[in-house]
Amino acid sequence: MAYDFAPLFRSAIGFDRLAQLVDTATQNPVSPSYPPYNIEKLSDAQYTLTMAVAGFGPDDIELTVQDNTLIVSGRVSDNAQGREMLYRGIATRAFERRFVLADHVVVEKADLTNGLLRIAVRQIMPEALKPRRIPISSGQAMAGSDASGDAPAPTTGEMDGQIAARTTATPAPQPARQAA
Repeated sequence: MAYDFAPLFRSAIGFDRLAQLVDTATQNPVSPSYPPYNIEKLSDAQYTLTMAVAGFGPDDIELTVQDNTLIVSGRVSDNAQGREMLYRGIATRAFERRFVLADHVVVEKADLTNGLLRIAVRQIMPEALKPRRIPISSGQAMAGSDASGDAPAPTTGEMDGQIAARTTATPAPQPARQAA
């Protein structure tokens, strides 16, 4: 299934990654159900991903962030040698889960307690993306945008200094003296 994002790209800037996310989501329609997990929103910028990983230890689980994707994988070493299992109800099969992270999202820490893996995730707002007020000037050419291609127009202070220099350098007219 293909989506046409042309109308979006005509009026929006920087959303080209959206097409990649939709393509990725449609390429893998069957998602594994093991291990079960929850995603909890704690605040506007903080989230917790909780996975039920009974039977796994901290050394059996690997967390990796690569290309805005959090990869959680687990493998349990086979230590059941010499034991006869009559019934296996606790799944300890290998798994890999992938979670797409938005831009400026970082994984802060992970904790494994009582069979629950908790991963703290936080969205960081860079200074460049925070709202800022742009001052508007009046009557001045934008730097580097004058039509002549010469140096930018002088600022008001520079123009005042030039006018003052011209008025002090020009002598005032003297009344004519008559010869006696």
